[in-house]
Amino acid sequence: MATLSPNGTSGRPTQSTARHPTAPTVMTMNGHFGAVGEKPTAEHFEHGIQIIDQEKVFNENLPAYLQSQKVLRAGFNYHLISVFGSQSTGKSTLLNYLFGTQFGVMSEADRRQTTKGIWMSRNKKEDASAPKEQRMAENILVMDVEGTDGRERGEDQDFERKSALFALATSEVLIVNIWEHQVGLYQGANMGLLKTVFEVNLQVFLKDAKSVPRTLLFFVIRDHLGTTPLANLKATLTQDLARIWSTLSKPPGMEKSQIGDYFDFAFVALPHKILQPEKFEQEVRRLGTRFREGYKDPKRDGLTDDRDEAILLPAYHRRIPADGFPIYAKGVWETIDSNKDLDLPTQQELLAQFRCDEIAKEVLVAFDAVVLPLEERQAEGVASGKPSILAALGVAITGARKAVLANFEVEASRYHKGVFKTKQAELASKVDGRLKTLFNGQLSAAHKAGLHDFSEGVSSAVKAGQKRSNGYDFHTIVQNEKTKALKSYETHAHTSLVEGAPWSNYQSQLNLFRKDLDEASARLRKEEMRRLATRSERWVKAKLAESVGLEFNKLGSGRGGSGAPAEGEKPATEKDLWDRIWNVFTETVSHAETRFTDRARSFDASPEEVEVGLWRLRRKSWSALRDKIEEEMMEGNLLLKLQENFEDKFRYDEDGVPRLWRPTDDIESMYTRARESTLELIPLLARFKLSTTTAPPPLDAWIGEAPTGVTAADEEDLHPIGGVDEDEGKTLEEEMTVLSEAKRADLATRFKKTADGVYVEAKRSAIGGMTQVPLYFYGLLLALGWNEIVAVLRNPVYFIFLILAAVGAYVTYTLNLWGPILRMTNAASSQGLEIFREKLREFLESSDTGRQAIGMSQKAGYSMDTLHSNGTTKTNATKVDDDVDEI
Repeated sequence: MATLSPNGTSGRPTQSTARHPTAPTVMTMNGHFGAVGEKPTAEHFEHGIQIIDQEKVFNENLPAYLQSQKVLRAGFNYHLISVFGSQSTGKSTLLNYLFGTQFGVMSEADRRQTTKGIWMSRNKKEDASAPKEQRMAENILVMDVEGTDGRERGEDQDFERKSALFALATSEVLIVNIWEHQVGLYQGANMGLLKTVFEVNLQVFLKDAKSVPRTLLFFVIRDHLGTTPLANLKATLTQDLARIWSTLSKPPGMEKSQIGDYFDFAFVALPHKILQPEKFEQEVRRLGTRFREGYKDPKRDGLTDDRDEAILLPAYHRRIPADGFPIYAKGVWETIDSNKDLDLPTQQELLAQFRCDEIAKEVLVAFDAVVLPLEERQAEGVASGKPSILAALGVAITGARKAVLANFEVEASRYHKGVFKTKQAELASKVDGRLKTLFNGQLSAAHKAGLHDFSEGVSSAVKAGQKRSNGYDFHTIVQNEKTKALKSYETHAHTSLVEGAPWSNYQSQLNLFRKDLDEASARLRKEEMRRLATRSERWVKAKLAESVGLEFNKLGSGRGGSGAPAEGEKPATEKDLWDRIWNVFTETVSHAETRFTDRARSFDASPEEVEVGLWRLRRKSWSALRDKIEEEMMEGNLLLKLQENFEDKFRYDEDGVPRLWRPTDDIESMYTRARESTLELIPLLARFKLSTTTAPPPLDAWIGEAPTGVTAADEEDLHPIGGVDEDEGKTLEEEMTVLSEAKRADLATRFKKTADGVYVEAKRSAIGGMTQVPLYFYGLLLALGWNEIVAVLRNPVYFIFLILAAVGAYVTYTLNLWGPILRMTNAASSQGLEIFREKLREFLESSDTGRQAIGMSQKAGYSMDTLHSNGTTKTNATKVDDDVDEI
């Protein structure tokens, strides 16, 4: 092995332009250290970093240094060793020899302070080719602490005490570097400083003895000449330490504690570096092999040479992860520098809180990359009113949840267990809160989509069933669609489950979905029953329009033997009109109720729903009947029916043959009987009452009371019915009133005027047939027209025309058509005469000559022509009419 140089390296820069306050001018290599206040570069980090300067300022670049040395992500796989002792005792030199570091060393010519503040460097002597039992542990960080008892600081011992306390709080092993001749001295052996360390350890570190690890005080006795055996030196130091411990003021409950309860001690002696250089290097190499990880077996204690035992034991590790060490060290130093009570457990908790929060932010980045797009898609769907179902949601968020919790556990579980558990629970709660929102949103979307698909499926199936001739089973359709909806919902819910999440259960949502499906089924069934009721109502209305209209039409059908007889009661077609209408009505509605009940059973409707539907059907049917009756009883329609009834009785005989009026007929009696018989229909039609009971039909009993299941919505479109709806204050008698007294009187008056016109026409026809032609006139006609008769008989054309006329006359007579022909002729002539008079009147009024003629007639003064029969003066228009009549 090559001879080690004092700085542990044979090649380093020879000069530096950087200024470092801790480096003497002869130490050019310190230009490769990162000092406090500098912006570090890779060159500055080549050999180490100054973590605390002589002004007690902490270096914020410590994380960058650990990152450059690939220690920051080492977790617990690192070790921190500090060295302290009197100034100029070769501490830095010892570290350089042991670990290959390049800390600045004192110039023997100047004899002045070299190390100021606290410096750190990573072990440079890791040799993978060395045997495993001689190989140093990985990632050893060495802190070179400013020496004590220096002339530069003089009486100011504040920094050396604080630096010793910092080293004790952060390091696993404290190397106490002393010379052999200082053993037994108080100040020379740093017993005063160690006393301070012990006091602070009792007062601060041991507030929670279970949580503070043990510390190894490793005494390296330099320039050991061998005169005094190492065992004696060890005994002297042990006695001095025990005596210091006994003089300490211990906290309550720890009065009987021993120094060995909290500290372990190790001792090694190194030969004189100058007088025995080869032996010194050999012992240093041997000492270096002890800085490896090991385990202390109590059963073998004292049986092996402790000079070769490993000193990096698990009991000494501070259990601060490497990535959290910079923050932890800074917090410890700030507490120490501010002269506050140092509570290491609290510092560890603060570090754990800080690092756990940072780690949580880091692991949430990957989590957000997976979950955030899903949240955005779900939010967009909700905002648009069309929540979308995210495909394979459960797989995505399960993986994201496992990854974020696993990554957090890997990185954060190395910190304070209590804080880690708390932060882990907080992270899990935060993650689960977001995932639960996603999960519930997915179930909500599946819920909404399921209800929509269910309703659409039922509607489509119903429409398809309506197109088929054999109809459809609504209950079967609903059950099939409900099964499909539940299956689809469970599929979406199952694929959205988050494995391992305690809240990932959709049973309650599934029960709610079932409930909403039942409500939707009830709503659809109710709508279908409403449609069924509407169809039933339309059917009833159509049937009543036909049947009731036919019954009313019978009022004007007196032909074929059904006309009014000369004596006796009215025929059944008039007397029992309302009975027949009521029977037709009840039979029609009864048939509709049967159809409604049978159809409603296929909907799986409850008895209460069927009862409500039948009750509504009866009320609606009565309203339809009332509308039909009011239509038939409109003034024009009813007057026409009365006129037809009268004419059927007056113009036709008992056999339904039209009457030909003769002067010998008793027209007045026939007119009177027909008119009175028709007038008797008006009071009959005025009220809806049965002929058998002379009372209104039992409408209230027939409709029945409102069922208990009737809701306000069921009664919204129902018209109030007198005698049934008591709140309306309308009686059954009023409900059955069809014609009021005023309408009856007006109707009777108008009918009489119409009947009088028919009577006058009949009288004119009879009078027109009374003219008799004298017999001698026929002889005179024969004598005077003999030549014409002979000419007609001899002319074939005239003769054939005569035969045809005779045949036509005979047929007309046989069919009794002379009367209608004469009436038509009279009517035509009367109409022609009226038109002629109208045209003449218009001509006279529009012509100057006519107006002058009328004026001259008026100038003549009053005469019988200008007066009415009652003595009043005629107007010009009336006079014109008279003139036209005269013409």
